[in-house]
Amino acid sequence: MSGQRSVRLAGEDGRVHQGEVRGDEVVLAAESVQIVDARTLDLAPPWRLLAPIVPPETWAAGVTYRRSRDARVEESRIEDVYTLVYEAERPELFLKDACGRRTVGPREPIGVRGDATWTVPEPELALVLNGGGPVAVTIGNDVSSRDIEGANPLYLPQAKVYAGACALGPALLAPDDWSSPFTIELRILAADGAVVFEGETSTAEMVRSFDELVGYLRRDNPIPSGTVLLTGTGLVPPDEVSLEPGQTVEIHVPGIGTLVNPVVAAGELL
Repeated sequence: MSGQRSVRLAGEDGRVHQGEVRGDEVVLAAESVQIVDARTLDLAPPWRLLAPIVPPETWAAGVTYRRSRDARVEESRIEDVYTLVYEAERPELFLKDACGRRTVGPREPIGVRGDATWTVPEPELALVLNGGGPVAVTIGNDVSSRDIEGANPLYLPQAKVYAGACALGPALLAPDDWSSPFTIELRILAADGAVVFEGETSTAEMVRSFDELVGYLRRDNPIPSGTVLLTGTGLVPPDEVSLEPGQTVEIHVPGIGTLVNPVVAAGELL
């Protein structure tokens, strides 16, 4: 996937800069910063990547892939709810975060709720909205407590809205061609580096278009510029996989990069 990539970064003094990714460098107004890993966009010290945007609001869509519908049915005691959402004209949309309070960037920890027993990453393509529609994309992780959500659909905010439940990064991409699908790859690594789970999906498997999701989000709803919309997941680990402190989640989208986050107890992030 080609297009212009940009990142937010901070140096030793903590000042935040915006830069453009060009080859193996991030170009700033007065200098360039060396990229030491082309896949993750990790930078030469003392520079570090930040979340590529601090959205005024982050929204998320659910049940936009068949695999997501199947997983939600499997976890839920009320099966028909998710089948109806999957087949309905109106998509599922919910507020994930506001002002970036629960959102982290590259290499920052995501959280597992203390009262959850089954937590999974949900790798998603995230749209950045400005004016009439999306202007850029990034990688999003809609971390979710499946046991809490599965107990009752009305518990969804508790399952998905808490400290460290959302990650964005490593870069914003303004695609040259919005019609081309995005490949999304997921890996969960144990503390010793062993692969706990890996899988791949594509936005070509979505049952709803980006325009459809954005259109419903904007209906009688004042959406500020810079809002992020997570577009749903098509990758769900098997039931025996649950995130644990000490693990690491990697989400890769060609053209954007790899979003890497360690896992900790959410209480540590308060």
